[in-house]
Amino acid sequence: MLRLDIAVDELCTRGSMQTKLVLGVDIGGTKVAAGLVNADGEIVFSTRVPMNTSSTAADAMSCVHNAIKAVMQANPAVAFDAIGVSSPGPLDLREGTVLNSPNLPCWRNFALLPEILKTYHIPSRLDNDANAAGLAEALWGAGAGYKSVFYVTIGTGIGTAIILDQHIYYGRTGSAAEGGHMTIDFHAPVGCECGKHGCIESMASGPAIAARARKKLLASSDGAGLLRLAGGEARIITTETVVKAWRAKDALATEVLQETADLFTIWLGNVVDLLEPEVIVIGGGVGAAIKEWFPYIRSQLTKWSINPLANEIPLVPAKYGVDAGIVGSAALWLCEPARYEAASKV
Repeated sequence: MLRLDIAVDELCTRGSMQTKLVLGVDIGGTKVAAGLVNADGEIVFSTRVPMNTSSTAADAMSCVHNAIKAVMQANPAVAFDAIGVSSPGPLDLREGTVLNSPNLPCWRNFALLPEILKTYHIPSRLDNDANAAGLAEALWGAGAGYKSVFYVTIGTGIGTAIILDQHIYYGRTGSAAEGGHMTIDFHAPVGCECGKHGCIESMASGPAIAARARKKLLASSDGAGLLRLAGGEARIITTETVVKAWRAKDALATEVLQETADLFTIWLGNVVDLLEPEVIVIGGGVGAAIKEWFPYIRSQLTKWSINPLANEIPLVPAKYGVDAGIVGSAALWLCEPARYEAASKV
């Protein structure tokens, strides 16, 4: 990945970048990342600023402005064609508003895209963060070369995207591909802001993995290594702690990740039966941490799918790590700019 130590002016003269740069903005619960991306999916400049979600809507918007202006101020001679913005959902893509994202409690029915258009007078787009990251992977990442890509990001939540012929599948209203909220156990309690019983996010996201480990630790004499890594404090166990303990051969941590892999296998079996994508790309912090389990999940897919060839579908780690949101936000324009230009100008 190209980073800050490479001159932006030099990159702008290379090949396809003679005419196009897009400013990508990735809004999260703790940070706003922004950067300039070229038509080859390379970041030529990036920055990050803290996100304030505990105050007013205006204070949070100021964080977004700070990130955008930091890019502009650092590159005063560089022109860019558009702004792409990704945000946790749910979103109203037709109006450009953030509805009621659990990760952004400061914004309720907040007109994010109109605010950006009003301030910068540059063609701009807003999309779900998983959609954007999935598009980047389909264009330039681990899903490049495939006609149908199912993208999964596993972290604090579980986000998904369906990319067909390098285009995001939105459904009728733009709300398609909320795969993280598919129920796989309707007897399970509600454990997610979506309000559904036993959705995969409530059972296999980062916080769910850590919570299951803590619960098992209270009822088992196993897990000494796991507890030791947490400094003897079960309450501070995280998914990262569980993964470290598993790598150290801790029995309880291994049990927790085995259950997590089985949950993902059941869920992905349903996805295969519905979509049969050519490739499944898995990203996010937790996704990267458990990539050693991908071969196991793939090998077990035929047990949870009616498709006898389900285990032929590649399960691959995503190319873009923490930069997925920046590249994906830019990809919203680099992929098909003409389709959105009329609807995204002031």
